[in-house]
Amino acid sequence: MMITIIGIPFGFQTLKLAGLALWPFGKEVRSTPDSGGCLSIIMNIIWLFLGGIWISLSHLGWGILLCITIIGIPFGKQHFKLAGLALTPFGKVIVDKSF
Repeated sequence: MMITIIGIPFGFQTLKLAGLALWPFGKEVRSTPDSGGCLSIIMNIIWLFLGGIWISLSHLGWGILLCITIIGIPFGKQHFKLAGLALTPFGKVIVDKSF
């Protein structure tokens, strides 16, 4: 995805998702103060149509399945967090909860 110049922003968003999926505990997804730009909105719409909805739905499904058991509830919550980021990743940043 990062081979073309057009694909580089989308590649960075997949790396952001991968980093959060690798270690989701203790992290929080926040909107950046300058996230309301029109370019961010356009890129989120393109992302949504090119597969963001399917990634988000898969995380939502896994979150529901994991929340059925008591042991899986913390992991289900992390999948819900990933589902929100997978739906609209542009204009969001991942920060530690301690800050």
